[in-house]
Parts: sequence; structure tokens; C-alpha cells
Amino acid sequence: MSDDAVKPINELLSSESIAEIDKWIAKYPADKKRSAVMGALMVAQDANKNYLTQELMDAIALYLEIPKISVYEVATFYGMYNLKPVGENIIDVCTNISCQLRGSDQIVAHLESKLGVKLGETTPDGRFTIREVECQAACCGAPMACINKTYHENLTPEKVDSILDELE
Repeated sequence: MSDDAVKPINELLSSESIAEIDKWIAKYPADKKRSAVMGALMVAQDANKNYLTQELMDAIALYLEIPKISVYEVATFYGMYNLKPVGENIIDVCTNISCQLRGSDQIVAHLESKLGVKLGETTPDGRFTIREVECQAACCGAPMACINKTYHENLTPEKVDSILDELE
């Protein structure tokens, strides 16, 4: 697809989202717009039910005046970007060594049992996605999970139930 065939960003995102991307762009020198790619991707993802489509990534590349591959490289490298639909609530459970030694496997088993899905899956109602993630730099509070961008540490099955109840 040529750049001419890429939809402009204003056909895919609201003016509020574009203004937010422009704030990211303004943080960098005019000739370094590409530096705003991570912020632009996050804005686009948040505006699109928490995932990025190729169409959105192409529009960001066009808007930032960078090659599409430069956007794809960032979006596929970092785990914070979702390239397929996810649940309304994203539960990222750390299973790295510190969390594993302190019971993250029990937290994963509890979540899978309670929600009826396995790691990497979304509940049929689209409410929850459970994912396994690498270290989240909260080792002293292990086991931990990041739920909707909020860290929850020293988790127990009971604490997980309480957090999920608040999301209902």
C-alpha cells in the first residue's frame, strides 16, 4: 500500500487524541518528530479499545513523517502495545523469578480458574485478558500484577478477588 492510500489520522482518531499526539510531538525538536512514536502509539491504542490496528500504525507513520516499518518495530518490540483486541481489563501477571518464588504461579492459577481462561486469552464477555509478563520492577512486592496500568503487589488469591470485585 502506498502512503497515498493510508488514511489520514484525522479519519481514525478524534481531534482530542490528535491534540494529545501533538503534545508528544511538541516535546521534541521539529526535526525529531519520530521521537514521539511511543506516545503516539499509546494515544492511538487508548482511543481504539486498547489495541493497535495496522491502519492506525500506518496513519501514525504518515503523521510523524516516518517509514511505516519504524512504527511497526516499536509496536512489536514493546509489550505494552496490543496488536490484537484485548479485554476491557488487562491483567499482566509477572512470572519472573522473584514473583515466581513468591507464588505468582498460584496467582495465575487462581485467575485462570476464576475467569475461565488461560494466560494470553480473553474472557468470552470481553471483560478480562490475562497475560504473562516479564519483570515489572516490583520485586520487593512480589507476587505482583499490573491491572489496567496500576501495580498491585503482595498478591494473594483473596487480594486478587477484591481487586476484581472493584472492577465489576
